[in-house]
Parts: sequence; structure tokens; C-alpha cells
Amino acid sequence: MFAMIGLGAVFLCVFGSYAVGGGKIAVILDALPGEVVTIGGAAVCAFLTANSTDVIRHSTAAVKRIFRGARYGKREYMDLLALLYRMLRSIKTKGVLSIEQHIEKPFESSLFNAHPLVLRDVATVEFITDYMRMFSTGVDSPLELDALMEREIEKARHEDLHPAHAFSVMADGMPALGIVAAVLGVIKTMGSITEPPEVLGGLIGHALVGTFMGIFLAYCIVAPVAARLRGIAEEENRFRHVVRAAITAHLAGYAPQVSIEAARKEIPTEHMPKFYELEEALAAVA
Repeated sequence: MFAMIGLGAVFLCVFGSYAVGGGKIAVILDALPGEVVTIGGAAVCAFLTANSTDVIRHSTAAVKRIFRGARYGKREYMDLLALLYRMLRSIKTKGVLSIEQHIEKPFESSLFNAHPLVLRDVATVEFITDYMRMFSTGVDSPLELDALMEREIEKARHEDLHPAHAFSVMADGMPALGIVAAVLGVIKTMGSITEPPEVLGGLIGHALVGTFMGIFLAYCIVAPVAARLRGIAEEENRFRHVVRAAITAHLAGYAPQVSIEAARKEIPTEHMPKFYELEEALAAVA
């Protein structure tokens, strides 16, 4: 919602102030189609040239999330903590074999199906089951498992940041593409140097629109999109850190309640439930 409001406000502030100051919007609108094709087309083609098919596909999907925000909110974190608590409590009281059937076939598991907000995130389900499986097969060193999880989380973070990096590079190049469009406009103007001043003025105005559009698209549209995608990727990365904290604390010998409390501390502040709020939620699934 705020992303949409922000983009709308950018257009209103820039073009509204131009119109209020006596600028002729018709000049910009007349030049806009050609300049947008030159700058935007070149930027998209450069984007396709510079990035792999996988990055392009993920970037296209990531743009849709600009307006939705991160996938994980307080409800998702609460559901994850409840699932982890039930798994750790079962291991503590009945042994690690008690969850074997659940981690082997999580999408058929009654335990996982009781937490649909987690189950719909396939990557997180695989992350949980992979490390629970490693724990059940004898890898019980907190330091070793923590290091493995940290490396995988960092790898996922690096991959999730690819779209943001790709858009950031595009934003860096757009002002230069605006200059390219402006130079083409100047060349066109020089070819009409014998025309009267009012015609030359219009041609020069068209050329300057190219410079304006390159800067405007770079710093008011594409760069904020890159920053937004970077923030979403960093925020969503915390979801796996919650799993890591819970498993590491459990392997260190802490009780399930304490392990979940350690995991709660990994949740971003805006989504983190209060201690007593989580305690009540865990009591309901006990």
C-alpha cells in the first residue's frame, strides 16, 4: 500500500510542481513515448543481457512483492514457533524417532498440516526437515549444525538479493541512457538548424526530456524498487534464522520453552510477539 502511495506521490510532486510553475506538460507528453522507448527499452535489453535466466525470472516475480511486502508477518512467525515447539517437545519427551514420520513426509504429516502458514512455504519446510533429519541421524553438535545452517541461510540470502542487485545496476545506468537519448535529440536538432527559433526550441525541449526521464526513472522509480526488494529479502531471511536459533538452543540442552524463547528473539521487532503472548499460544498447542 505505502509503495503504491509513494510512487503516486512521486509523479504528483514532480509533474505537479512543473505544471504549477508554468511548465507545459504537452512538451513532455509529446516527447515521452520516444524517450521512454529509447531509455526504457535500452535499460530492459541491458538487463536481459547482464543477468541469467534464473535472475530474470526471480526479478519478474519479485516485482509483484513490492506492493505486498514480505511474506512473513506476526501470524506466520507465531505459527512457525508453535510448530517448532511441538517438534522439540516431542523430541524431548519421546525421543527423536517420534518425529521421523513427520520429517520424511511433511506434506502428509498431521503435525505440519496443523500449521498451514508454515506448510505453504516449501523452502522453510525443507529447511526444517533437512536439519531435523540430520539431527536424527546423529549430527548432534550444536556448533557443527549451527555452522551448516548459517552457511545455507547466507547462501539463500545472497540468492534472494540478486533481483535487488540487478535493479540497482539498472538504476545506475539509466542517467547515462538519458544522456544518450538527449544526444540523439541534439543530433536531430542540428539537422534542423535552419528552422525558425520556435521549432528549434521544441526540438531542444524534446532532447532535454531524455535527460530528465533518465534521471527520473533511475532515482524515483528503479532505485526505490531495488531498495524495496533488498529490504524484503533481508526481512524474509530472518524466518530461517528463527528455525536455526530454536534447533541450536535445543542441541545445547535447553528445554523446549527456552529454545523457542531464543527463537523468538530472532524475529524482527515489528512482528515479534510478546513473551506472555507467545506463552499463551504455546499453551494452546500443548
